[in-house]
Amino acid sequence: MITRLTPQDASFYRLESSSNPIHIGSLAIVRNTEQGGNGEPVLDYDRLVDLVEARLSLVPRYRRKVREIPFALGRPVWVEDSQFDITYHIRRSALPTPGTDAQLHDLIARLASRPLDQTRPLWEMHLIEGLSDGRCAIFTKSHSALVDGDTALEIGHVILDTGPSPRELADDAWLAPREPNDVELLVGALTHLAAQPREALEVARHASGHAFAVIGAAGRAMDSVVSAVRAATTGAPDSPLNARTSRNRRLDVVRTDLEDYRKIRKRFDCSINDVILAVVTGALRNWLLSRGEALTESTTLRAVVPMSVYVEGAGGDQLKPASEVSSFLIDLPVGEPNPVMRLSHIAHATEANGKQHRGVRARTLVHLAGFAPASLHAMSVRAASTFAEHTFNLVITNAPGPQTPMFIGGARMLEMYPVSPLLRNQASSIGITSYDGRVFYGLNADRDAMADIGVLAASVRDSMEEMLGACV
Repeated sequence: MITRLTPQDASFYRLESSSNPIHIGSLAIVRNTEQGGNGEPVLDYDRLVDLVEARLSLVPRYRRKVREIPFALGRPVWVEDSQFDITYHIRRSALPTPGTDAQLHDLIARLASRPLDQTRPLWEMHLIEGLSDGRCAIFTKSHSALVDGDTALEIGHVILDTGPSPRELADDAWLAPREPNDVELLVGALTHLAAQPREALEVARHASGHAFAVIGAAGRAMDSVVSAVRAATTGAPDSPLNARTSRNRRLDVVRTDLEDYRKIRKRFDCSINDVILAVVTGALRNWLLSRGEALTESTTLRAVVPMSVYVEGAGGDQLKPASEVSSFLIDLPVGEPNPVMRLSHIAHATEANGKQHRGVRARTLVHLAGFAPASLHAMSVRAASTFAEHTFNLVITNAPGPQTPMFIGGARMLEMYPVSPLLRNQASSIGITSYDGRVFYGLNADRDAMADIGVLAASVRDSMEEMLGACV
């Protein structure tokens, strides 16, 4: 099967560089020994390979690779990989036993720094053994061009189950097909261009070096107009969060309790999203102060944040994914010393922006069983990419997960951290996922520009304590 990349998919594919890998990362930590058992692992490499192979029919794009059209006569296409080798994509690593969380985070940062192999399907999965307390980790990398949330999901969405016994699926009858040769791709492209004059114009622009130069031009016909308007607006405030990035990364994480966010939401009559943004704002404020940055009450940082990804269920006890992921620019009041005032500013800003936002479809997410956050984070990054680079300081993504335990091949998932990519000249990204009564922060950062990412992680905890103190 041959399908053409969408304009936005093609933009992601072409804009990746060695210093800016554009893949979505997900880090799952699982308990890999049965409680009261003999210490034998529940999930090993062979079982993980079998599980993923059985679920690939639910994410068929994970068997497809990107092929360029000869002479650049059209956007690249997805083709079935005739040499698909699942053991190339699923890899095995081990920490020196007993591995610490700090060692794990250092390994994940190194794995996240490496671009994916563009001659093969654009994903990897790493089983990391040797963690302390009978745990193991699974780190997944999926290229942003691969996951669109509508026709293609992130693989983490389908390998998790609601119980320790993996659900049964029909046998996958996939057979490796013959790949098209360059002549066939060229003929197909010329036929397509003859029927699509507008795409022929797009190809002509690309040939002259102008097409795909700005990722915000991808997607819809109106994007070029939107980008022009945004480029004319005031840029984001100066910030150490905007710097030329290296090819290396750092990772830190934070674990918090969802009940604390609900307590703050109830006390101040706002949304879960508002509380999360207020906590992040307080953390960024403390981090800036630790760097000796001069702050006034009017100092702000501008973030791209997702919207409408949390839908409250009956009684407000359940969080469910919405059918669309949207994003907008918001000025975070990092200069405001009062946590309640910070929350108030954010609540008013999110309400005002609710009627003016950019959305991308994610309807497929709400119709399939599974763990949606990884796909939702991918959608949030895609939505964020429609904003001109100079108009924001960082990207913050958050996505709800189920509040009941999930399992991978029978092993219970304990924690799940998003590892969102750094967009161009962005020194850090903050990804947040709620799951099983907790809220998990994944802080991905450039190794050179953000050597103090640990200070920001500690500041998240301090900011939460400050918000809770304001509830009294």
